[in-house]
Amino acid sequence: MEKKQSLCGFLSLLIFHLAIKTSAAGTPTLQQLNRGFRASFDESAGSFQPLLSDPTGIFSFGFLQINSSNLDLAVIHLPSNEPVWRAIPGRPAQRSGSALLSFNGSLLFSDQNSGVLWSTPATAGDRVVLLNSSNLQIIKVAEPIDVLWQSFDFPSDTIVQDQNFTSNASLFSTNQRYSMRLGSNYLALFMEFGRGVEEPMYWKRTALEAKNQIVAGEGPIYAQLSPLGFLGLYQKENAPVDELSFDSFARGITGFRRLTLEADGNLRAYYWNGKIWVSDYKAISELCELPSACGAYGLCSAEEKRCGCIDNRSHGCLAADAGDLCGSGNDDFWVLKRKGVDLANKEVLGFVKVESLKECEKLCKRNCSCWGAVYNNASGYCYEMDYPIQTLLEVGDENKIGFFKVRITRNRGGGGGGGDKVRKAAEALVVVGVLAAVALAGAGVYRLWRARRKTGERADGSMVEGLAPGPYRNLNSSSFRSIEMSDSFRK
Repeated sequence: MEKKQSLCGFLSLLIFHLAIKTSAAGTPTLQQLNRGFRASFDESAGSFQPLLSDPTGIFSFGFLQINSSNLDLAVIHLPSNEPVWRAIPGRPAQRSGSALLSFNGSLLFSDQNSGVLWSTPATAGDRVVLLNSSNLQIIKVAEPIDVLWQSFDFPSDTIVQDQNFTSNASLFSTNQRYSMRLGSNYLALFMEFGRGVEEPMYWKRTALEAKNQIVAGEGPIYAQLSPLGFLGLYQKENAPVDELSFDSFARGITGFRRLTLEADGNLRAYYWNGKIWVSDYKAISELCELPSACGAYGLCSAEEKRCGCIDNRSHGCLAADAGDLCGSGNDDFWVLKRKGVDLANKEVLGFVKVESLKECEKLCKRNCSCWGAVYNNASGYCYEMDYPIQTLLEVGDENKIGFFKVRITRNRGGGGGGGDKVRKAAEALVVVGVLAAVALAGAGVYRLWRARRKTGERADGSMVEGLAPGPYRNLNSSSFRSIEMSDSFRK
């Protein structure tokens, strides 16, 4: 009996020591959180305060300080201090000495001022553990162990190797401006604007189905990041329906891998070589093909690798603000038109075939959610943008013409002066346009008038058939004013 009790005591002591690991800073870090666990945020702990470690000591879960003023919960890759999962990246809490993490069947992140900041669903969990895959789990101790919740089902901006990314999940960039989701037979990237604006797609990978076929009714596809250096799309646990190979594919590289949707909207893969994260793949290879490489109303020149503005500004482009564009008594709209522009994401946008630029303009003008359109005079394709204008491509083909709405919000009082600033900027642009037009065309106006008078030719103002006669265009609406930009007005 005494030997049996001694053995039980030894095993209990061994389990206790295994459940505690000392962090690099010398602070004891648990390897499991039991019911009743509570930990307060320590403002002197540095950028990361570890609370829970995986068995290898490579990953840790704890409080993460963001920009010295905000706070989040995160799983960190300790050798690089890189977060691979965060609880509330889109709305991190205010840094507070009263912040508290507790576990009593479910995880609860709170502080005295804001109350509950984040929590897992109510569960009857016994423990929280962090696996050597970086997966944070709430488990019920049973035979077999029951996983009640896991971070792998709720990724933030990153998935790691061997993690399943399902159609129920989404990746969001840390700035919440971009997302990644799965469709019925594709993986795609989207812009996020909120406030009822439908998310436009800007990159898409359709399953090639070379090794396996997608079978209707057999369930949705899912993605998994392979340690061999590729992102596989699967429907069942057999051959993938598609493989997105990385630079290191089949080269025997064994470093830990991650796939991250970054703040510029690009999807990038990396592997850890023991010292640094090595870039292994990027979905978008050209700067100008990123959704907002030059910002709202920006113009990107791939040839010259530079940014400009659709309206030729040199000190910051116009701002884009989501919302209904039918207008009210307090709103006014300007229209910018420019030749030689194109959409980087037109391959994944819908289009309609129309007879003329005027018809394309009318489609957008009548659509309250349309912020602009690009018309191809050669093909007749009209691409409407039902989202705030982002970066466009500068191209040499002047058959491609852009039509863009700009909201001018009048000052409603109460100290807000933003609308006046935008309106003044737009009015200043008109003055610049007029002066430019006069300077460039003044010497030839009389000659042109004489020629048209002799031949009876009528100027129709079309940008398709020739340069517009001036910087204005009457759109037959008191709610719209127009500024036309072309090569003649470029700086």
